[in-house]
Amino acid sequence: MWFADGDKLHQRGYTLVDPNPEADTVDIEFELHDGVAPRWAQDARPGDTNEVTVMGSNFTLPERAPKGYVIVGDTASLPAINSLLTAIGNTPARVILEAGHDDDKQLPVARSADVVWVDRKNAGEALVQAVSSSAFDAADHFGWVACDNRTTREVAKIFREDYKIPRKID
Repeated sequence: MWFADGDKLHQRGYTLVDPNPEADTVDIEFELHDGVAPRWAQDARPGDTNEVTVMGSNFTLPERAPKGYVIVGDTASLPAINSLLTAIGNTPARVILEAGHDDDKQLPVARSADVVWVDRKNAGEALVQAVSSSAFDAADHFGWVACDNRTTREVAKIFREDYKIPRKID
C-alpha cells in the first residue's frame, strides 16, 4: 500500500487476509504504532481509497505434509502466520514471535499452537537466540520465517544447520 506523507509516498507491505472474491474484498490488519500507515488506518472511513500494488505470492503448502511446522516472525508478519496456521489445520506448529511492546503479546494467534513470545532486543538478536536455543531435530518439519532481512537470513541458517530442516521437502 502507498501512503501519502506530505509530498512523499511511502510503501508498506501487508498480507491480505480473508479474501472474498465474490464480494471483491479483503481484510488488512494494521499494527497500530506511530507511523504513516497506522495513522491512515486510524483515520480511514468507509469509502476511503488507497493506492495498492498487489504482488502475490508463489507460496503453497508442501505437497507431502510435514510432521510439523516451525514458524518464526514478528508482529508485522502475524497476519501471514495466522493464515498459515489456519491453512495447516491441526498439524503441530511451534511458533516463536517477537514482541516490540508488552501488549503485542495479547495479539490473537489463529489457533492453539506452541507459541513463545520473545521481547525485541538489539534488532532481532533476542529472537535469533530464542530460535537457536529451541533447536531440535526437525528434519521432518517445514520451516517458515518472516522478519527483517538480517534476522530472516540468520533464522533460515539456524533452520538448516541446527534444526536440520531441508531447503525443499521431497
